[in-house]
Amino acid sequence: MLTLHTAEHLVTGPGSAPVPGGAVLVEGDRIARVGAYAELAAAYPHARCRRWPGVLTPGLLVRGADELLERTYYPDDPYEVAELGAEPVTGDAALAGLKMTEARWGHSARRGTQKLLARGVTALTGRFTIAAVRTAVVRSGLTILPPAAAPGAAPASLDPFAGRASVEEAFHGVLEPGVPARFAVFAAADRAELLERGATSCVATVIGGRLLHRRR
Repeated sequence: MLTLHTAEHLVTGPGSAPVPGGAVLVEGDRIARVGAYAELAAAYPHARCRRWPGVLTPGLLVRGADELLERTYYPDDPYEVAELGAEPVTGDAALAGLKMTEARWGHSARRGTQKLLARGVTALTGRFTIAAVRTAVVRSGLTILPPAAAPGAAPASLDPFAGRASVEEAFHGVLEPGVPARFAVFAAADRAELLERGATSCVATVIGGRLLHRRR
């Protein structure tokens, strides 16, 4: 099936000029074409069309995801919020008090991956040692990359823009024909506003051609 994703602006990668009214044509799990919506819609009139507000960019990368998913617990909302609060639980003492099991880590990791998808994240780095956590990440569709030393890197954060001077520094890959369809759309007018508004302005995240997050 062909699906045409279009937004007010398309940014295909670091340093690329924005394409007003740009679009990405997805066939299966890969990008088939990239260009102006009017041109692609005329060439592929039977493609399903998804129109998004804001700017469409490559998916984002988060570093240190083992810290975020194996040493951070995400309370189950609403069932645990009254007891634990809504914020993630970190620190050896606090986690020891939760008497974590592998199954509980797996459930927490699933909630964590949903938070990442809701921020336009499509790839992460980390070395996962808890089997249930790694399973949750694999099933989420997120690409797992090996840890890499990043001089001056900020502490691990759900925010892919944390410690970065521009949104391009968080891009994972570029949008071009033949590559896996991994991208996100944000409710922002351009890259500068996206950096200001943050990744929580994400309205949609696509991985492997599948819409894995859509803001309600």
